[in-house]
Parts: sequence; structure tokens; C-alpha cells
Amino acid sequence: MSNLMDHPLIVFVLTFFLLSFSAWFGKSFSKRQRILEGAAREDFGVVLAATLTLLALIIGFTFSMALNRYDQRKNYEEAEANAIGTEYLRADLLPAAGAAKVQTLLRHYLDQRVLFYSTDDAQQLRQIDAQTAKLQAELWTAVRTPAVAQPEPVIALAVSGMNDVLNSQGYTQAAWWNRIPIAGWALMAAIAICSNVLVGFGARNEKPQFILLLILPLIVSIAFLLIADIDSPRWGLIRVIPQNLLSLSESLHAQ
Repeated sequence: MSNLMDHPLIVFVLTFFLLSFSAWFGKSFSKRQRILEGAAREDFGVVLAATLTLLALIIGFTFSMALNRYDQRKNYEEAEANAIGTEYLRADLLPAAGAAKVQTLLRHYLDQRVLFYSTDDAQQLRQIDAQTAKLQAELWTAVRTPAVAQPEPVIALAVSGMNDVLNSQGYTQAAWWNRIPIAGWALMAAIAICSNVLVGFGARNEKPQFILLLILPLIVSIAFLLIADIDSPRWGLIRVIPQNLLSLSESLHAQ
């Protein structure tokens, strides 16, 4: 099932209309009540300032979470490229026939890893995952067979390197699944709605200028857009480019 947070533009549009309606609702309610006079308005100002401060903190904290996850995905892409490149070299430690087979499989495996980062089609992604799992099984068999036949320290290096290749793919997948929890989005949205209701409620009725009430919804919506875009690993505008894997692929295929 598609995740709404995988579509940052939709998040922006929905957030803007929801928060704009919240501000309009607060202003409409204040017109009927007319209770903010004198000391009451000063007390309301304290509440509004505290709410907006909390909203800013929550947005900043959530942005930090998304940015950390983005950096984590970049780091694992680099680690995965290093692991594959190292194992490609260590494959020469295997018997000649086994070395050629492992290096051929690693080139095919590398192509699948590049596709994993670049595709945004769900059906193609399932095919990539299936092909990746198949190649992993073949790679492990290719290094396990000579290791069992000749349990030597030199061959053990190739087995250890293959273990790093397989582990790095698991770490990458875990990082792509590690998203901002829905509860975090719900909390941030609830505070944003309350903030806009309070802003609308506190707007002075003598000179109603609803256009000014759209400023806060617009700014918060842009913040939501940026957070959703960074947090979405595959469908956002800000994505991890597999430059290390691409560079390694060009190098290996050139050989």
C-alpha cells in the first residue's frame, strides 16, 4: 500500500488546505465569541507564543530525524560499494574457476544494486529484490564451496569479504525502511492545527485580512514538504544518488 508521505507534493497541498481551514475556523469562532479583551489578550499571547515555539521545536526535531536517515542511506550506499569492490579483489584469492565465477556474479549483483537505488516502479522493485536474493545465494555458494574444499586462511578472506557484501545490503534495506513514524507526523500535524486555530482566533476583527492568516499555513506546509521529501528514499525530489556504486560499476565493466 502506498504511503502518503511518499508523495511530498500531496503532503504540501493537503497540509496547506488543512491549516488554512484551521486558521479560518479560529477566526470565525473568535468573531462570535469576542472574548479577547484587555488582560485576556495578554494571556492569550503567552499561550500562542508557547504553542508556536513548541511547533517550531517539533518541526526542527522531525527535520533532524529525516536528515539523519538521509545521511544514513548515503553512508550505507558508500559502504556497500566498498564491500563489493573489496570482495571483487579478494575473489582472486579463490581458485581460478571460482574467482571468475564470483567476479561475474558480483558484476551482475552490482547492476541490481544500482537499479535498486534508481527505480521507482513497485513491480520492477519486486523483481530486483527477487534477483538480488537469487544472486546472493549464488555468491555465497560460490565462495563456500572452495572454502569447504580448501579451508585455508587466504580463502577465508574471500568468505569474510562476501559476508560483508551480504551484510551491507541488509543494512541498506533496514535504513530505507527506517522512516519517521506515523505517530510523529500525527503529533506534528496536531500541534500545527492547534497553532493555526489560535492564530486565527487571535486575529483582530476590526480589520480582517485573511490573506495574512495564510502565511503561517504556507510556511508550515513548506516545512512539511521538505521533511516528507527528505524522508522518502525513493519518491522524493531529494534522493540518494548511487554515485559510488555507479563509479564501481563503470570500473568493473571497463575491466
